[in-house]
Amino acid sequence: MPEITNDPAIRALRYALDGLSLRQQAVAQNIANLNTPGYKAARVSFEEELQRRLRGSGDAVDLSLTHPAHVLPSERPGVSITRDASTSIRLDGNNVDIDWEMARLAETVINYNTVTELISMKLAILKTAIKGG
Repeated sequence: MPEITNDPAIRALRYALDGLSLRQQAVAQNIANLNTPGYKAARVSFEEELQRRLRGSGDAVDLSLTHPAHVLPSERPGVSITRDASTSIRLDGNNVDIDWEMARLAETVINYNTVTELISMKLAILKTAIKGG
């Protein structure tokens, strides 16, 4: 089964799902802190790394632990989580715009559903190939 999960398309799609999932969490956190004074909205960026992976130049090297003291790097390389400190749309310092967050949430859900459909189609193709027609 490891051969299927090492497929470049599956890896890129899995990376997209991870990024979209993290974005959904950030948007949910922003919405939850809508009325928190001084709160700065979280933003998640992963598209540049995803583009590299889709072009085939961003395939990660498989790492393994060879010693109990070793620590693996972050599971989400190329994902940046930042706080938007450049704006403040309210007097209390909070910069969460509920309309923008809801639009971003809808976009994220649509993209997530699209990627899961692509993974499903890729696995269906593999299943058909394994069964022989």
